[in-house]
Amino acid sequence: QVQLVESGGGLVQPGGSLRLSCAASGIIFKFYVMGWYRQAPGKQRELVATITSGGSRVYADSVKGRFTNSRDNAKNTGYVQMNSLKPEDTAVYYCNALHRDGSGDYWGQGTQVTVSS
Repeated sequence: QVQLVESGGGLVQPGGSLRLSCAASGIIFKFYVMGWYRQAPGKQRELVATITSGGSRVYADSVKGRFTNSRDNAKNTGYVQMNSLKPEDTAVYYCNALHRDGSGDYWGQGTQVTVSS
């Protein structure tokens, strides 16, 4: 059974930092593109960042220069380091694992990030 478990969310003040983790099980992690998405209340889910097994990264324009995603294939875990957080970053953050050939697409349960003073 495939599981993606996010952790690291919480409440942080504007300008603060958080690091989210996504622990994967039940998949051959290195064959998957790891992604982070977020969904704010009343809005559609949107891409935050993705990273391939080889380390190629894509970022949404809204987080470039502030967020950095990474992965540890030996630990089957993906990460996103979020710095200089803004109130508009408030959302539920989800991790996603997409097989490189499109044959598998899995989601975590989400973790809440709230940026507020």
